[in-house]
Order: sequence, then C-alpha cells, then structure tokens
Amino acid sequence: MVMKCVMVINADLPTGLIANTAAVLALTLGKEIEGIIGPTVKDGSGHSHTGITTTPIPILKGDAKKMKELRSTLYDEEFSDLLVVDFSNAAQSTNSYEEYTDKISTFTEHDLEYLGIAIYGAKKKVNKLTGSLGLLR
Repeated sequence: MVMKCVMVINADLPTGLIANTAAVLALTLGKEIEGIIGPTVKDGSGHSHTGITTTPIPILKGDAKKMKELRSTLYDEEFSDLLVVDFSNAAQSTNSYEEYTDKISTFTEHDLEYLGIAIYGAKKKVNKLTGSLGLLR
C-alpha cells in the first residue's frame, strides 16, 4: 500500500504561527511514524548530516472553516486507520503540556479551532480528504 503524508495549515495565520504549527506537527509525525526519518548520512567531504524525512510532506492551505470541517471528517469510521495529528487553540495558548492537557479536557469540539492538521496513511484516503486543497505558499 502506498502511503502519503500531508499537513494542512490555516493560511490566515501569521507567518510565525504557521512555522510553529508546522514544526509541532512535524515533531509528532517523526515520533509516531516508524522509518519516516532516515539515517545519518555523510557528504562528499566526510561530514555527517543527521537524517531527515524520507517522505515528502506537502503543506496545504485551509482556513478556519475548512480546518474544522476536515477535523470533523477525520473522526468518521472510514478514516479511523489514518494517523491524525492536530494542533489547536488549546495547545497554542498554553505554556506547558500539563496546562494543555488541563485546558483541552474542558474544550468540546465546538471550542476547538485548528491551526494545523497532519494526516498520514493510505494515499487514496489522504487524497480523498485533501486533493482539492492548494499548496501553502
């Protein structure tokens, strides 16, 4: 089965918050997906370079409404086999993981606003969800 990984980020966010969202999503993907980070390599001069992602990760754009719709769709049983990483206002507005876990436990799906969502899984399913979205530029 061919796998695919994408990030969808709210394009209306300030540049710094877009960068932070992508970094948070990427770190979690790297932790969760076996083999997504390649081994250390050496250049022609013999210097080592820590492994980077072995999988292209297009960054697609959405807006607040699209992000909420996408996250809601990802709760459907049809997509339960996909790895989904989301970064929300509950996370962005806290200063520690403990504060985040406390805060998100009080939020309902209506309170959550998504800054970014990463999706990894079967290419066909990922494309079905994100194929109409443009690249974030």
